[in-house]
Amino acid sequence: MQLIKNDKKTIRGWAMFDWANSAYNLVITSTIFPAYYTIITTTKEHGDKVQFFGRTFVNTALSNYSLSVAYLIMALLLPFLSSMADFNGTKKLYMKIFTYIGSFACMGLYFFKLDTLELGIICFAIAAMGYIGGVMFSNSYLPEIATVDQQDRVSAQGFAYGYIGSVLLQIICFVFVLKPDWFGITDLSFPPRFSFLLVGVWWIVFAQIPFRRLPKQNKDQVAEVKKKANNGYQELSKVWKQLNGKAQLKQFLLAFFFYSIGVQTIMLVAASFGEKELHLGTDKLIIIILIIQLVAIAGAYLMSTLGKIIGNVRVLIMVVVIWIGICVAAYYISTAQQFYIIAIFVGLVMGGIQSLSRSTYSKFLPLDTPDTASFFSFYDVTEKIAIVIGLAAFAFIEERSNIRNSALSLSVFFFIGLIMLIILAYTKDKSPSKVISEN
Repeated sequence: MQLIKNDKKTIRGWAMFDWANSAYNLVITSTIFPAYYTIITTTKEHGDKVQFFGRTFVNTALSNYSLSVAYLIMALLLPFLSSMADFNGTKKLYMKIFTYIGSFACMGLYFFKLDTLELGIICFAIAAMGYIGGVMFSNSYLPEIATVDQQDRVSAQGFAYGYIGSVLLQIICFVFVLKPDWFGITDLSFPPRFSFLLVGVWWIVFAQIPFRRLPKQNKDQVAEVKKKANNGYQELSKVWKQLNGKAQLKQFLLAFFFYSIGVQTIMLVAASFGEKELHLGTDKLIIIILIIQLVAIAGAYLMSTLGKIIGNVRVLIMVVVIWIGICVAAYYISTAQQFYIIAIFVGLVMGGIQSLSRSTYSKFLPLDTPDTASFFSFYDVTEKIAIVIGLAAFAFIEERSNIRNSALSLSVFFFIGLIMLIILAYTKDKSPSKVISEN
């Protein structure tokens, strides 16, 4: 049976996957876990140094290194897994596998205390791997469920659902963290650890909606892929050859790679930066991240609307310029109020750049291609390698100087991405991208 594109029920089901897994992104990578981790690993005796399997690290550098390793592993695995998913028609199965891996790892963080540091870091990394894998297979559905003219809106809808869902769970966790006495809680480590458990449960429960509503690859799609590929690696080779024949697609991926180094790293280290440099505390960090999430909902739709008016690539150029300003400002901030102001700008451009990047890439893909998971694996691998480089560079610079220099250094990657986008926007051969770079 042929999938009907732009079906509202299917699109809402797809968007609910963002609702389900974005709680991980908010609670684990952006708010409660970074604050909890930084606080329990900073001691009078050892300062911000920790021992991990006998080796000494700066605490925040260790968490960044662990995420970097997780993203590297997924960058190596996803191309093969995605091509096999296309080949066997098992895209939804892989979504389920990674969802359960990630959610159970979040539940495992309930047992994380200073004396179980190794367990905490391992669960932290595995949860990231589950999130990465699920998002990649979810992204690959976008060109299947929406026509080109609707992909910006649908992509923005997914991010908006994600922001709303994650904020709702964050508020629940917020009550436990800030008002433990309401529940008779005396162990102050319990509220954040209980929050990690809630994330895992939330993730599994709401993921059942897209699992029910998203279609399996139909027989015609799977048959078409099997005609062109004998195994996963041959399928990857085929997609790579197609990328080589599409100069603008490769140019966009190159730009995306560099500015993603900055975007994704900032999103992952912002809470640690706020706690370490400004000593904001969990309550202020949660408020700041909630502001970012709420503003990001408006930002995703705003950038989608602007994309229709002036073109996606031109909007991305504008957004990357703002990101450069954020990096420079972060180097100089010294008060909570300044951090709030930067947070508003981060929220405005965070949702926009993620949503618009995903839909712009989707528009560059060959029309009616049956192997969307393989194409989106290249997109996701590009992003994951960018995160590996960004986190490793950030941690490396912090260990040898300070976290402010790490933040400032990210502006270099944004600048390179900006140059690549400008070249793409003003390339002479615009025929494949009129929808993207001009009215």
